Amino acid sequence: MVSRLTLEYDGTDFAGWARQPGQRTVQGELERAIATILAGDVAVTVAGRTDRGVHAWGQVASYPHEALDPVSLNALLPRDVAVLACEPAPPGFDARRDAVSRTYCYRILHRRTRGALTARSCLWVGGSLQLDLLHRCAAALIGTHDFTAFTPTETEHPHFRREVREARWVKRGDELEFWIRADSFLRHMNRILVGTMLEVAQSRRRLEAFTELLAGRPRAEAGPTVAPHGLALAGVSYLPAPGAAEGSLPASH
Repeated sequence: MVSRLTLEYDGTDFAGWARQPGQRTVQGELERAIATILAGDVAVTVAGRTDRGVHAWGQVASYPHEALDPVSLNALLPRDVAVLACEPAPPGFDARRDAVSRTYCYRILHRRTRGALTARSCLWVGGSLQLDLLHRCAAALIGTHDFTAFTPTETEHPHFRREVREARWVKRGDELEFWIRADSFLRHMNRILVGTMLEVAQSRRRLEAFTELLAGRPRAEAGPTVAPHGLALAGVSYLPAPGAAEGSLPASH
């Protein structure tokens, strides 16, 4: 018996997803709530291990036990984590292994003055940006590339090639959203991509220099790692039912 959880969380006050001794983590809070109801420890497997400060709108996890009432789980969880659904999964379902793609969104507040309501969820950029260059950077990402330049030098990843299936920038009023869907991601990959694309949009890096990084250039040649609070795991895709299509990203504006 396996169950599938869908949950959302504000990552601001968490030391990431993964359980860590002496640290407040999403996994630790979720497993504590499940164990309280089932009167026994249950290990949870997650589709995407988010870092400290990163949010989730559609995280997926699985555990080897019966499905539980989301309302009962939420009553035991802190206010910054909520289970949206908990349902029986097919035998052998594994939230991480069976995922075919993950989708992330990085949000930027692009205006002269900083915001208060978006302070925990958007990176504020007050200077000018060339939006056409952001769109061209995103278009260059589609396909399979070597993202060595976009992950820390000290890493546990043995392979650095990733297939990006969709990538685009979307403008919504004063906000810019970078949406990206890929088979999987390297640690800090999206935050370094955004930091480097912003350099291009601010005329501090040539577009051609950005595209050259996708051939496996060293980390030192890419841009900065932007703050985690703008990033959210938006959703996880699994093999669709026959005749169904994998979800798509929002259209560019």
